[in-house]
Amino acid sequence: MTELFKQYKKFSISEQVYRFGEEILDALAPRFAQIDKNAEYNQLKVIGAMQEAGVSEACLLGTTGYGYNDLGRDTLETVYAEVFETEDALVRPQITCGTHALALALMSNLRPGDELLSPVGKPYDTLEEVIGIRPSRGSLAEYGVTYRQVDLLPDGSFDYEGIRAAVGERTKMVTIQRSKGYQTRPTLSVERIGELIAFVKQIKPDVIVMVDNCYGEFVETREPSQVGADMVVGSLIKNPGGGLAPIGGYIAGKRECVENAACRLTSPGLAKEVGASLGVLPAFYQGLFLAPTVTASALKGAIFAANVYEKLGFAVVPDGQESRHDIIQAVTFGSPEGVIAFCEGIQAAAPVDSFVKPEPWDMPGYDSKVIMAAGAFVSGSSIELSADGPIAPPYAVYFQGGLTFPHAKLGILKSLQNLVDRGIVTVP
Repeated sequence: MTELFKQYKKFSISEQVYRFGEEILDALAPRFAQIDKNAEYNQLKVIGAMQEAGVSEACLLGTTGYGYNDLGRDTLETVYAEVFETEDALVRPQITCGTHALALALMSNLRPGDELLSPVGKPYDTLEEVIGIRPSRGSLAEYGVTYRQVDLLPDGSFDYEGIRAAVGERTKMVTIQRSKGYQTRPTLSVERIGELIAFVKQIKPDVIVMVDNCYGEFVETREPSQVGADMVVGSLIKNPGGGLAPIGGYIAGKRECVENAACRLTSPGLAKEVGASLGVLPAFYQGLFLAPTVTASALKGAIFAANVYEKLGFAVVPDGQESRHDIIQAVTFGSPEGVIAFCEGIQAAAPVDSFVKPEPWDMPGYDSKVIMAAGAFVSGSSIELSADGPIAPPYAVYFQGGLTFPHAKLGILKSLQNLVDRGIVTVP
Protein backbone atom coordinates (compact mmCIF):
# COMPACT_ATOMS: atom_id res chain seq x y z
CA MET A 1 0.00 0.00 0.00
CA THR A 2 1.52 3.32 -1.10
CA GLU A 3 1.56 6.40 1.09
CA LEU A 4 -0.59 8.16 -1.54
CA PHE A 5 -3.25 5.46 -1.43
CA LYS A 6 -3.34 5.74 2.36
CA GLN A 7 -4.50 9.32 1.89
CA TYR A 8 -7.22 8.26 -0.55
CA LYS A 9 -8.31 5.53 1.85
CA LYS A 10 -9.13 8.25 4.38
CA PHE A 11 -11.77 9.40 1.88
CA SER A 12 -13.22 5.86 1.74
CA ILE A 13 -11.74 5.16 -1.70
CA SER A 14 -11.28 1.42 -2.14
CA GLU A 15 -8.09 -0.06 -3.53
CA GLN A 16 -10.01 -1.38 -6.53
CA VAL A 17 -11.36 2.06 -7.47
CA TYR A 18 -7.98 3.70 -6.84
CA ARG A 19 -6.10 1.22 -9.08
CA PHE A 20 -8.73 1.59 -11.80
CA GLY A 21 -8.17 5.35 -11.79
CA GLU A 22 -4.37 5.01 -11.82
CA GLU A 23 -4.44 2.72 -14.86
CA ILE A 24 -6.46 5.28 -16.78
CA LEU A 25 -4.22 8.16 -15.69
CA ASP A 26 -1.06 6.41 -16.88
CA ALA A 27 -2.39 6.45 -20.44
CA LEU A 28 -3.29 10.15 -20.27
CA ALA A 29 0.23 11.50 -19.61
CA PRO A 30 0.95 12.60 -23.23
CA ARG A 31 -2.38 14.38 -23.47
CA PHE A 32 -1.89 16.17 -20.18
CA ALA A 33 1.52 17.35 -21.41
CA GLN A 34 -0.16 19.06 -24.39
CA ILE A 35 -2.65 20.76 -22.07
CA ASP A 36 0.28 22.13 -20.08
CA LYS A 37 1.78 23.54 -23.31
CA ASN A 38 -1.47 25.35 -24.11
CA ALA A 39 -1.60 26.68 -20.55
CA GLU A 40 1.95 27.96 -20.91
CA TYR A 41 1.02 29.78 -24.13
CA ASN A 42 -2.04 31.36 -22.54
CA GLN A 43 -0.12 32.27 -19.38
CA LEU A 44 2.38 34.23 -21.46
CA LYS A 45 -0.50 35.89 -23.33
CA VAL A 46 -2.05 37.09 -20.06
CA ILE A 47 1.25 38.34 -18.63
CA GLY A 48 1.99 40.12 -21.90
CA ALA A 49 -1.42 41.83 -21.82
CA MET A 50 -0.86 42.98 -18.23
CA GLN A 51 2.55 44.39 -19.06
CA GLU A 52 1.26 46.07 -22.22
CA ALA A 53 -1.53 47.75 -20.23
CA GLY A 54 0.95 48.94 -17.57
CA VAL A 55 -0.63 47.18 -14.61
CA SER A 56 0.80 48.70 -11.42
CA GLU A 57 0.31 48.32 -7.69
CA ALA A 58 -2.03 51.30 -7.84
CA CYS A 59 -4.36 49.24 -10.06
CA LEU A 60 -5.08 46.93 -7.13
CA LEU A 61 -6.67 49.73 -5.08
CA GLY A 62 -10.44 49.97 -5.30
CA THR A 63 -12.90 52.80 -5.37
CA THR A 64 -16.28 53.45 -3.77
CA GLY A 65 -19.24 55.66 -4.60
CA TYR A 66 -19.50 56.61 -8.25
CA GLY A 67 -16.16 55.06 -9.14
CA TYR A 68 -14.98 57.94 -11.30
CA ASN A 69 -11.40 57.63 -12.58
CA ASP A 70 -11.01 54.07 -11.29
CA LEU A 71 -7.52 53.30 -12.60
CA GLY A 72 -7.61 49.60 -11.74
CA ARG A 73 -11.02 49.01 -13.28
CA ASP A 74 -10.17 50.82 -16.51
CA THR A 75 -6.76 49.14 -16.80
CA LEU A 76 -8.29 45.71 -16.22
CA GLU A 77 -10.70 46.32 -19.09
CA THR A 78 -7.73 47.22 -21.28
CA VAL A 79 -6.09 43.94 -20.25
CA TYR A 80 -9.19 41.94 -21.19
CA ALA A 81 -9.41 43.71 -24.55
CA GLU A 82 -5.76 42.81 -25.17
CA VAL A 83 -6.19 39.16 -24.13
CA PHE A 84 -9.26 38.70 -26.35
CA GLU A 85 -7.87 40.93 -29.14
CA THR A 86 -10.91 43.21 -29.15
CA GLU A 87 -11.44 46.97 -29.35
CA ASP A 88 -12.88 47.27 -25.86
CA ALA A 89 -14.13 45.34 -22.84
CA LEU A 90 -16.52 45.71 -19.93
CA VAL A 91 -15.40 43.81 -16.80
CA ARG A 92 -17.47 44.59 -13.72
CA PRO A 93 -18.53 43.18 -10.36
CA GLN A 94 -21.93 44.75 -11.08
CA ILE A 95 -22.44 42.01 -13.69
CA THR A 96 -23.78 39.35 -11.37
CA CYS A 97 -23.36 36.14 -13.39
CA GLY A 98 -22.96 34.68 -16.87
CA THR A 99 -26.68 34.87 -17.61
CA HIS A 100 -26.67 38.55 -16.61
CA ALA A 101 -23.68 39.23 -18.88
CA LEU A 102 -25.43 37.55 -21.81
CA ALA A 103 -28.74 39.33 -21.11
CA LEU A 104 -26.87 42.63 -20.92
CA ALA A 105 -25.13 42.04 -24.26
CA LEU A 106 -28.42 41.05 -25.92
CA MET A 107 -30.67 43.73 -24.46
CA SER A 108 -28.22 46.55 -25.10
CA ASN A 109 -27.62 45.71 -28.75
CA LEU A 110 -31.13 44.69 -29.87
CA ARG A 111 -34.05 47.02 -30.45
CA PRO A 112 -37.81 46.47 -30.92
CA GLY A 113 -38.42 44.90 -34.31
CA ASP A 114 -35.01 43.19 -34.43
CA GLU A 115 -34.64 39.43 -34.61
CA LEU A 116 -32.18 37.24 -32.73
CA LEU A 117 -31.03 34.03 -34.42
CA SER A 118 -29.40 30.99 -32.82
CA PRO A 119 -27.90 28.77 -35.53
CA VAL A 120 -26.77 26.15 -32.98
CA GLY A 121 -30.11 25.09 -31.53
CA LYS A 122 -31.66 25.76 -28.15
CA PRO A 123 -29.71 28.04 -25.80
CA TYR A 124 -28.88 27.26 -22.17
CA ASP A 125 -31.95 26.96 -19.95
CA THR A 126 -31.54 30.27 -18.11
CA LEU A 127 -31.51 32.20 -21.41
CA GLU A 128 -34.94 30.89 -22.37
CA GLU A 129 -36.61 33.42 -20.08
CA VAL A 130 -34.23 36.19 -21.15
CA ILE A 131 -35.22 35.64 -24.77
CA GLY A 132 -38.87 34.87 -24.02
CA ILE A 133 -38.94 31.28 -25.24
CA ARG A 134 -40.48 30.71 -21.83
CA PRO A 135 -42.58 33.77 -20.95
CA SER A 136 -40.93 35.95 -18.32
CA ARG A 137 -41.21 39.53 -17.13
CA GLY A 138 -38.77 41.83 -18.91
CA SER A 139 -37.83 39.35 -21.65
CA LEU A 140 -36.69 40.38 -25.12
CA ALA A 141 -40.04 39.18 -26.43
CA GLU A 142 -41.82 41.74 -24.24
CA TYR A 143 -39.80 44.45 -25.95
CA GLY A 144 -40.71 43.27 -29.44
CA VAL A 145 -37.53 41.36 -30.23
CA THR A 146 -38.29 38.11 -32.03
CA TYR A 147 -36.29 34.92 -31.91
CA ARG A 148 -35.53 32.17 -34.38
CA GLN A 149 -33.33 29.11 -34.09
CA VAL A 150 -31.88 26.52 -36.45
CA ASP A 151 -31.09 23.21 -34.84
CA LEU A 152 -27.86 21.36 -35.44
CA LEU A 153 -28.07 18.36 -37.73
CA PRO A 154 -28.21 14.90 -36.09
CA ASP A 155 -24.45 14.48 -36.48
CA GLY A 156 -23.80 17.80 -34.69
CA SER A 157 -22.89 19.73 -37.85
CA PHE A 158 -24.35 23.09 -38.85
CA ASP A 159 -27.48 23.18 -41.00
CA TYR A 160 -26.08 25.68 -43.45
CA GLU A 161 -29.10 25.67 -45.74
CA GLY A 162 -31.42 26.16 -42.78
CA ILE A 163 -29.25 29.03 -41.52
CA ARG A 164 -29.23 30.69 -44.95
CA ALA A 165 -33.03 30.53 -45.05
CA ALA A 166 -33.35 31.87 -41.49
CA VAL A 167 -31.19 34.98 -41.94
CA GLY A 168 -33.53 37.75 -42.97
CA GLU A 169 -33.90 41.51 -43.16
CA ARG A 170 -34.72 41.75 -39.43
CA THR A 171 -31.85 39.52 -38.28
CA LYS A 172 -29.80 41.91 -36.15
CA MET A 173 -27.81 39.49 -34.03
CA VAL A 174 -26.64 35.89 -34.15
CA THR A 175 -25.90 34.16 -30.85
CA ILE A 176 -23.56 31.18 -30.74
CA GLN A 177 -23.29 29.12 -27.58
CA ARG A 178 -19.85 27.56 -27.46
CA SER A 179 -20.53 25.05 -24.70
CA LYS A 180 -23.23 22.39 -24.66
CA GLY A 181 -25.38 23.55 -21.74
CA TYR A 182 -27.76 20.82 -20.59
CA GLN A 183 -27.49 19.05 -23.92
CA THR A 184 -25.35 16.23 -25.18
CA ARG A 185 -24.27 17.97 -28.38
CA PRO A 186 -20.60 18.61 -29.12
CA THR A 187 -18.99 21.75 -27.78
CA LEU A 188 -17.95 24.06 -30.61
CA SER A 189 -14.27 24.58 -31.29
CA VAL A 190 -12.97 28.07 -32.04
CA GLU A 191 -12.25 26.87 -35.57
CA ARG A 192 -15.85 25.73 -36.12
CA ILE A 193 -17.18 28.94 -34.61
CA GLY A 194 -15.00 30.88 -37.05
CA GLU A 195 -16.39 28.90 -39.99
CA LEU A 196 -19.96 29.60 -38.86
CA ILE A 197 -19.27 33.31 -38.36
CA ALA A 198 -17.73 33.58 -41.84
CA PHE A 199 -20.79 31.89 -43.35
CA VAL A 200 -23.24 34.18 -41.56
CA LYS A 201 -21.24 37.33 -42.37
CA GLN A 202 -21.16 36.31 -46.02
CA ILE A 203 -24.97 36.31 -46.02
CA LYS A 204 -25.33 39.50 -43.96
CA PRO A 205 -22.06 41.39 -43.33
CA ASP A 206 -23.53 43.86 -40.81
CA VAL A 207 -25.04 41.23 -38.49
CA ILE A 208 -23.70 41.28 -34.91
CA VAL A 209 -22.31 37.91 -33.80
CA MET A 210 -22.19 37.24 -30.06
CA VAL A 211 -20.49 34.15 -28.65
CA ASP A 212 -21.42 32.77 -25.24
CA ASN A 213 -17.87 31.90 -24.23
CA CYS A 214 -18.70 30.41 -20.82
CA TYR A 215 -16.48 27.45 -19.85
CA GLY A 216 -14.33 27.89 -22.97
CA GLU A 217 -11.84 30.62 -22.08
CA PHE A 218 -8.17 29.49 -22.23
CA VAL A 219 -9.04 25.92 -23.24
CA GLU A 220 -7.55 26.65 -26.66
CA THR A 221 -4.88 29.14 -27.65
CA ARG A 222 -7.42 31.26 -29.56
CA GLU A 223 -10.72 32.83 -28.53
CA PRO A 224 -13.84 33.34 -30.72
CA SER A 225 -13.11 37.07 -30.89
CA GLN A 226 -10.00 36.18 -32.91
CA VAL A 227 -12.10 34.48 -35.60
CA GLY A 228 -14.69 37.15 -36.23
CA ALA A 229 -17.01 37.35 -33.19
CA ASP A 230 -18.22 40.90 -32.52
CA MET A 231 -18.72 40.10 -28.82
CA VAL A 232 -17.52 37.35 -26.49
CA VAL A 233 -19.31 37.10 -23.17
CA GLY A 234 -18.65 35.17 -19.98
CA SER A 235 -18.64 34.91 -16.20
CA LEU A 236 -15.74 35.63 -13.87
CA ILE A 237 -16.71 32.78 -11.54
CA LYS A 238 -15.92 30.44 -14.40
CA ASN A 239 -12.60 30.15 -16.25
CA PRO A 240 -11.31 33.76 -16.44
CA GLY A 241 -11.72 34.44 -12.71
CA GLY A 242 -9.25 31.68 -11.87
CA GLY A 243 -11.23 30.69 -8.78
CA LEU A 244 -10.46 33.98 -7.03
CA ALA A 245 -13.02 36.38 -8.50
CA PRO A 246 -15.96 36.47 -6.05
CA ILE A 247 -18.46 37.80 -8.63
CA GLY A 248 -18.51 39.46 -12.02
CA GLY A 249 -18.80 39.07 -15.75
CA TYR A 250 -17.23 40.41 -18.92
CA ILE A 251 -18.18 41.50 -22.41
CA ALA A 252 -15.28 41.97 -24.85
CA GLY A 253 -15.75 43.07 -28.42
CA LYS A 254 -16.30 45.94 -30.79
CA ARG A 255 -16.28 49.34 -29.11
CA GLU A 256 -19.85 50.20 -30.11
CA CYS A 257 -21.24 46.90 -28.77
CA VAL A 258 -19.35 47.29 -25.48
CA GLU A 259 -20.41 50.92 -25.11
CA ASN A 260 -24.04 49.91 -25.66
CA ALA A 261 -23.69 47.32 -22.91
CA ALA A 262 -22.12 49.85 -20.55
CA CYS A 263 -25.01 52.28 -21.14
CA ARG A 264 -27.46 49.51 -20.27
CA LEU A 265 -25.51 48.39 -17.20
CA THR A 266 -25.20 51.88 -15.70
CA SER A 267 -27.05 54.69 -17.50
CA PRO A 268 -27.05 56.47 -20.85
CA GLY A 269 -24.56 59.31 -20.60
CA LEU A 270 -22.60 57.59 -17.82
CA ALA A 271 -21.71 54.25 -19.42
CA LYS A 272 -18.23 53.03 -18.42
CA GLU A 273 -17.36 56.16 -16.43
CA VAL A 274 -19.10 54.92 -13.28
CA GLY A 275 -19.16 51.66 -11.35
CA ALA A 276 -16.93 51.40 -8.29
CA SER A 277 -14.66 48.36 -8.06
CA LEU A 278 -15.28 48.00 -4.29
CA GLY A 279 -12.09 46.18 -3.36
CA VAL A 280 -12.39 43.21 -5.74
CA LEU A 281 -9.61 44.25 -8.13
CA PRO A 282 -6.81 42.14 -6.57
CA ALA A 283 -8.96 39.03 -7.00
CA PHE A 284 -9.90 40.02 -10.56
CA TYR A 285 -6.28 40.61 -11.58
CA GLN A 286 -4.77 37.62 -9.79
CA GLY A 287 -7.65 35.39 -10.90
CA LEU A 288 -7.03 36.28 -14.53
CA PHE A 289 -3.31 35.68 -13.99
CA LEU A 290 -4.04 32.19 -12.65
CA ALA A 291 -6.81 31.40 -15.14
CA PRO A 292 -4.72 29.56 -17.77
CA THR A 293 -3.28 27.04 -15.29
CA VAL A 294 -6.52 26.69 -13.32
CA THR A 295 -8.39 26.02 -16.57
CA ALA A 296 -5.76 23.42 -17.47
CA SER A 297 -6.40 21.62 -14.17
CA ALA A 298 -10.14 21.60 -14.79
CA LEU A 299 -9.59 20.34 -18.32
CA LYS A 300 -7.47 17.44 -17.07
CA GLY A 301 -10.23 16.55 -14.62
CA ALA A 302 -12.83 16.53 -17.40
CA ILE A 303 -10.68 14.26 -19.58
CA PHE A 304 -10.04 11.92 -16.65
CA ALA A 305 -13.79 11.73 -15.97
CA ALA A 306 -14.54 11.03 -19.63
CA ASN A 307 -12.11 8.14 -19.75
CA VAL A 308 -13.22 6.66 -16.42
CA TYR A 309 -16.91 6.59 -17.24
CA GLU A 310 -16.49 5.70 -20.90
CA LYS A 311 -14.53 2.60 -19.91
CA LEU A 312 -17.40 1.65 -17.62
CA GLY A 313 -19.82 1.74 -20.56
CA PHE A 314 -21.55 5.09 -20.08
CA ALA A 315 -22.17 7.56 -22.89
CA VAL A 316 -19.89 10.57 -22.42
CA VAL A 317 -19.68 13.84 -24.34
CA PRO A 318 -16.99 14.57 -25.37
CA ASP A 319 -15.64 11.02 -25.50
CA GLY A 320 -12.31 10.09 -23.95
CA GLN A 321 -10.27 10.77 -27.08
CA GLU A 322 -11.94 13.84 -28.63
CA SER A 323 -10.28 17.24 -28.76
CA ARG A 324 -11.55 19.53 -26.01
CA HIS A 325 -13.09 22.98 -26.39
CA ASP A 326 -14.54 23.60 -22.93
CA ILE A 327 -14.16 22.22 -19.40
CA ILE A 328 -17.57 20.52 -19.16
CA GLN A 329 -17.91 16.76 -19.20
CA ALA A 330 -21.33 15.18 -19.71
CA VAL A 331 -21.99 11.64 -18.51
CA THR A 332 -25.34 10.00 -19.23
CA PHE A 333 -26.45 7.58 -16.52
CA GLY A 334 -30.00 6.97 -17.75
CA SER A 335 -31.48 7.14 -14.27
CA PRO A 336 -32.03 9.78 -11.58
CA GLU A 337 -30.20 7.53 -9.09
CA GLY A 338 -27.01 7.71 -11.12
CA VAL A 339 -27.09 11.50 -11.41
CA ILE A 340 -27.79 11.93 -7.71
CA ALA A 341 -25.11 9.43 -6.61
CA PHE A 342 -22.51 11.14 -8.82
CA CYS A 343 -23.32 14.60 -7.43
CA GLU A 344 -23.26 13.34 -3.85
CA GLY A 345 -19.78 11.95 -4.49
CA ILE A 346 -18.53 15.27 -5.86
CA GLN A 347 -19.95 17.12 -2.85
CA ALA A 348 -18.29 14.66 -0.46
CA ALA A 349 -14.91 15.55 -2.00
CA ALA A 350 -15.34 19.30 -1.41
CA PRO A 351 -13.19 21.37 0.96
CA VAL A 352 -16.29 23.37 1.95
CA ASP A 353 -19.63 21.80 2.98
CA SER A 354 -18.42 18.27 2.33
CA PHE A 355 -20.97 17.03 4.86
CA VAL A 356 -23.91 18.46 2.90
CA LYS A 357 -26.02 16.11 0.78
CA PRO A 358 -27.19 17.83 -2.45
CA GLU A 359 -30.83 17.33 -3.40
CA PRO A 360 -32.81 18.11 -6.57
CA TRP A 361 -34.80 21.34 -6.29
CA ASP A 362 -36.69 23.91 -8.35
CA MET A 363 -33.98 26.40 -9.27
CA PRO A 364 -34.88 29.82 -10.75
CA GLY A 365 -34.52 29.84 -14.55
CA TYR A 366 -34.89 26.06 -15.05
CA ASP A 367 -37.99 24.13 -16.13
CA SER A 368 -37.22 20.92 -14.21
CA LYS A 369 -35.67 20.04 -10.87
CA VAL A 370 -31.89 20.43 -10.86
CA ILE A 371 -29.30 18.91 -8.54
CA MET A 372 -26.08 20.81 -7.93
CA ALA A 373 -22.94 19.77 -6.07
CA ALA A 374 -20.56 22.61 -5.30
CA GLY A 375 -18.64 22.85 -2.06
CA ALA A 376 -16.84 25.96 -3.22
CA PHE A 377 -14.94 28.88 -1.70
CA VAL A 378 -16.99 31.17 -3.98
CA SER A 379 -20.66 30.25 -3.92
CA GLY A 380 -21.75 28.78 -7.25
CA SER A 381 -18.28 29.03 -8.78
CA SER A 382 -18.18 26.43 -11.54
CA ILE A 383 -14.45 26.75 -12.16
CA GLU A 384 -14.25 25.06 -8.77
CA LEU A 385 -15.03 21.34 -8.59
CA SER A 386 -18.75 21.03 -9.22
CA ALA A 387 -21.40 18.94 -10.92
CA ASP A 388 -25.03 19.47 -11.78
CA GLY A 389 -27.81 18.22 -13.98
CA PRO A 390 -31.56 18.30 -14.52
CA ILE A 391 -33.56 15.41 -13.13
CA ALA A 392 -35.03 14.68 -16.54
CA PRO A 393 -34.31 12.24 -19.39
CA PRO A 394 -31.72 11.27 -20.50
CA TYR A 395 -30.50 11.78 -16.90
CA ALA A 396 -27.09 13.19 -17.72
CA VAL A 397 -24.77 14.89 -15.25
CA TYR A 398 -22.45 17.76 -16.16
CA PHE A 399 -19.10 17.83 -14.37
CA GLN A 400 -16.73 20.79 -14.45
CA GLY A 401 -14.03 22.61 -12.60
CA GLY A 402 -11.23 21.82 -10.22
CA LEU A 403 -8.80 24.54 -9.15
CA THR A 404 -6.15 21.81 -8.97
CA PHE A 405 -6.04 18.48 -10.74
CA PRO A 406 -5.53 16.49 -7.50
CA HIS A 407 -8.85 17.86 -6.27
CA ALA A 408 -10.58 17.02 -9.57
CA LYS A 409 -9.12 13.52 -9.39
CA LEU A 410 -10.39 13.03 -5.85
CA GLY A 411 -13.85 14.20 -6.90
CA ILE A 412 -14.04 11.74 -9.79
CA LEU A 413 -12.83 8.82 -7.67
CA LYS A 414 -15.26 9.77 -4.91
CA SER A 415 -18.15 9.92 -7.39
CA LEU A 416 -17.20 6.51 -8.75
CA GLN A 417 -16.89 5.04 -5.26
CA ASN A 418 -20.37 6.33 -4.44
CA LEU A 419 -21.81 4.65 -7.53
CA VAL A 420 -19.98 1.41 -6.72
CA ASP A 421 -21.20 1.41 -3.11
CA ARG A 422 -24.81 1.78 -4.34
CA GLY A 423 -24.51 -1.06 -6.81
CA ILE A 424 -25.01 1.21 -9.83
CA VAL A 425 -21.53 0.57 -11.24
CA THR A 426 -19.12 -2.37 -11.13
CA VAL A 427 -15.40 -1.65 -11.52
CA PRO A 428 -13.50 -4.29 -13.52
